[in-house]
Amino acid sequence: MDANAAKDKTITLGHPSYVWLAGQERRLQMILRDAPVRGRRVLDAGCGLGLYLAHFAAQGASVHGIEYDGERALAVAQVTPHALQASAEALPYADATFDLVFSNEVLEHVQDDRQAVREAVRALAPGGRMALFVPNRLYPFETHGFYWRGVYHFGNIPLVSYLPDRWRDRLCPHVRAYRRRELRALFDGLPGEIVVHRGVFAGYDMLASRRPILGRLLRWITHRLEATPLQWFGLSHYLVFRKASFAGQASDAGQASVAGQAGPAGQAAGEEH
Repeated sequence: MDANAAKDKTITLGHPSYVWLAGQERRLQMILRDAPVRGRRVLDAGCGLGLYLAHFAAQGASVHGIEYDGERALAVAQVTPHALQASAEALPYADATFDLVFSNEVLEHVQDDRQAVREAVRALAPGGRMALFVPNRLYPFETHGFYWRGVYHFGNIPLVSYLPDRWRDRLCPHVRAYRRRELRALFDGLPGEIVVHRGVFAGYDMLASRRPILGRLLRWITHRLEATPLQWFGLSHYLVFRKASFAGQASDAGQASVAGQAGPAGQAAGEEH
């Protein structure tokens, strides 16, 4: 793959997790608290290079992964034989296959995020859970870079997501960021209920490696803000949806179940911040 093609893929699909750091461990512990995995069937929908899969397996889960990018999917085969190249919008699994579907910073990259959520819920067994992280529109920085006059600029760009939608979408056509109501709306009409929804701040791993005192201070301050309304200015949303335990059970919106039908293929590659 030439340099331009690699750059385009990274812009579109995001960076996968390359090493396991404190930020990933913290997210893992959140999931284990809200959706225990020992002895359960777990799907990482957009598994990148398989780091989360390896840690789910270490916790006693039966792990499966799908990855949109073929090269990354091949790498995941070193973690589990149950790794496929596939789209989050068209999961190659029967209904009610998994106890947990995990999606880490993936929905912002897919072509149809609503369809990706439908597919995840379809693949969940009754009472199963979908746990996900996605970028927060109220976070003061856009971490995915932006386009200006047709040229992509990498970096953490301040206040881009505070612009009106039409302007932000022109600067960042390659990635979404979610307001609370927008994220919750993806689950409208699906059989079950949202049981956890909170804002989470960054792990500051890169900063802590360069400036340990500042990194630890930011962790101490911002992670305590997660217990206050200021959590909604965090880096990401963390949401857990529990599927209804029996057919026909109403969702938290009081609407009927929506069948998950496979739609057009889209990107599905997890990333970390």
